[in-house]
Amino acid sequence: MTPIVTVLALAAAGIGTAYAQAPLSPPDATWDASQLPETRGIVKQYTLTPRGDVDGLILNDGTEVKLPPHLTAQIVFTIKPGDGVSVRGLRARALPLVDASQVTNIATGKSVVDNGPPEGPGRRGADQTISGRIATLLHGKRGEVNGAVLDDGTELRLPPPEAERLADTLRVGQTISVRGDLLETALGKLVDVRAIGTSPDQLTEIEGPRPPRGPKGGPDRLGPPPPPPPRG
Repeated sequence: MTPIVTVLALAAAGIGTAYAQAPLSPPDATWDASQLPETRGIVKQYTLTPRGDVDGLILNDGTEVKLPPHLTAQIVFTIKPGDGVSVRGLRARALPLVDASQVTNIATGKSVVDNGPPEGPGRRGADQTISGRIATLLHGKRGEVNGAVLDDGTELRLPPPEAERLADTLRVGQTISVRGDLLETALGKLVDVRAIGTSPDQLTEIEGPRPPRGPKGGPDRLGPPPPPPPRG
């Protein structure tokens, strides 16, 4: 198929930029999305990636709204087919296409804003410290402790060897403080713990390599359990 060249109208700068069948770049997270052109309509359906992530919306009038897949959870919790939406983003000149920076459910007033991918600026804060009481412990498939949930629902994750080393601190009912990267999504809050203790001024640094990320690795991916000993 011949690549389609889409020319975007950059409303703020009045500059045209050509994109050849590639994902459209979201506006910088520091921009005020309310100043971008608005498109309104009714959501007909989601558009999906080969992995099943949501990467956009199709409105009833045929307008295609492009969104980054890392917003999948926020989109499906906030916007559903049949909802009226207000979309702020850059509109293409030749196609009914919007590179969205913000999508708002008109009925509820709730918005989804693209602040960059989870590992990018604006989504992970460096060395944020929070405190709370441990409501329950989290475990990997082998039963090893690999985190905890605070009483406000915030999840804490750390390597199982470190969780074992710090078992006296990681106890249900214990009030603790942690420092680490805080990720907030529509599904909840998660802290990748880098230091932990009983108070913000008494923190123990987490040692060792960070657990691998992604579907093929994670805090509970320690390999299969060892085989049983041979029978005598």
